[in-house]
Amino acid sequence: MAATPCTARDARRILEVAADLADTTPDALAAAMVAGTRGTPVPVHIERALHRAMDAGRSPAPSVGRGSVLTPARARTEEVLTRLRGCQARLAAAPEDPVALRAMDDAGYTLCVLMGRATVHEAVLAAEARLFSSTP
Repeated sequence: MAATPCTARDARRILEVAADLADTTPDALAAAMVAGTRGTPVPVHIERALHRAMDAGRSPAPSVGRGSVLTPARARTEEVLTRLRGCQARLAAAPEDPVALRAMDDAGYTLCVLMGRATVHEAVLAAEARLFSSTP
């Protein structure tokens, strides 16, 4: 957690997000991290989840969407996230295509609004956390 200076509360939130992304418990994730300091390799999926959660923790807090009691339907979240990933693939194949650029902007904006986040990166993390969480 030294890589992301934060309060204990924020550190716990980062661990919880990483645990959700890795499909494990915060305690199991923390145990794997401690074991990693003692020479036991940290599982790749845990390391990736932790890096993604720490990156999100370094991002500025969004100015909208905090404390909202409404959550988007999983089907809609998956639909918009899939659309965004399709746009990313189209844009990678044709970076100068103005239609692909507009489609990417539209998909990113839609995901930000749907997830109540200020950046596409934060919206993607929130959408993935939503899709992989155990709550309906």
